Amino acid sequence: MAISESPEILGSTATVISTSHSDSDLDLLSLRRRTTNATNGAGIRAPDNSGNGEAVDYQDRVESANFTSNVGEKANEIPTSSDIRFTYRPCVPAHRRIKESPLSSDAIFKQVVVFLHVIISTTVVLYPVIVILRCDSAFLSGVALMLFACIVWLKLVSYAHTNNDMRALAKSPEKRGADHMHDVSFKSLVYFMVAPTLCYQPSYPRTPAVRKSWVVRQSIKLIIFTGLMGFIIEQYINPIVQNSQHPLKGNLLYAIERVLKLSVPNLYVWLCMFYCFFHLWLNILAELLRFGDREFYKDWWNAKTVEEYWRMWNMPVHKWMVRHIYFPCLRNGIPKGVAVIIAFLVSALFHELCIAVPCHIFKLWAFIGIMFQVPLVLITNYLQNKFRSSMVGNMIFWFFFCILGQPMCVLLYYHDLMNRKGRAD
Repeated sequence: MAISESPEILGSTATVISTSHSDSDLDLLSLRRRTTNATNGAGIRAPDNSGNGEAVDYQDRVESANFTSNVGEKANEIPTSSDIRFTYRPCVPAHRRIKESPLSSDAIFKQVVVFLHVIISTTVVLYPVIVILRCDSAFLSGVALMLFACIVWLKLVSYAHTNNDMRALAKSPEKRGADHMHDVSFKSLVYFMVAPTLCYQPSYPRTPAVRKSWVVRQSIKLIIFTGLMGFIIEQYINPIVQNSQHPLKGNLLYAIERVLKLSVPNLYVWLCMFYCFFHLWLNILAELLRFGDREFYKDWWNAKTVEEYWRMWNMPVHKWMVRHIYFPCLRNGIPKGVAVIIAFLVSALFHELCIAVPCHIFKLWAFIGIMFQVPLVLITNYLQNKFRSSMVGNMIFWFFFCILGQPMCVLLYYHDLMNRKGRAD
């Protein structure tokens, strides 16, 4: 027991025993001393450092275990004088550390906070879904609302996850990588919610000033390319789609012809959308907020595999996935392949929400399209390693990207939407 570990008390106690107990009691005491040093008589091993808080908890466990064993094993026996003298001595402190009542502990408070955060985050996504489905909103407005809701959800998850990790790191003896102190402020939260990033941190690299003339030039480009995108949609894509059939129900050769004819204007629209949002809009927002890190994309057009494309084309989402999905899975013992599938699963769910909800169609085309990227990653990696040529991998990527990807999804969702409107009329 804990009291047997003190040398001073052991010395005085041994003297008392030598004058008042028999040899059997002395043998019992020496045996108890030996077992105390190893496991303290209760099967509980002593910690290396007996001067910290862990030793205090350890003493509590030892005393409780010894008391339980004495009660359980010797309930029908009369306690010996040695058991009475060395169990729960009055000189042993009964209150050793700060403790809270069970109903007012921090543990219950943290459960409540996590529960409220889950409710708020879920409401952020579900409420726009209910509004869009009940109000029968236009497609573009529905897509914009769902994109905004998903961005807010990702930001809230990052904010909670990062602060929780910073609190844990502040209490840990290893504080490597803690560049900033754990300081939660409403100002940092507001800046994060409007900043062009999905990963929270207390401070960001900032530029010295706002270039107003540069913002004006980029805004003019944004207007021009948005108009060009609308022109291509109305002049080329809409006529092709309206004169097509469902790619999975009509003539196969005719469907292939429509997909090939749709691939070129669809690619131009997608490139305009990418340039308008990831280059122009995010850079304008970053300039107004003096946000320094503007690596919103890399040279994904040179990707040799599908895996490289997903790592480079959308850096804000990629950093969020790596930071809050992929590496947390690895740290919890999940295999690398399973962690990749989980990341694609989360991405597929959000793609389905952003497209299916505004269309009021839940055929899972977007979900299937994203999950189909997993075998494509394996195939393109295999081909890249086999041919050892960047041109081969890049050609395969553009083939899947331009022909089998987006044009097929456009036709699928268009015809399902037209069929839904026809049934409603």
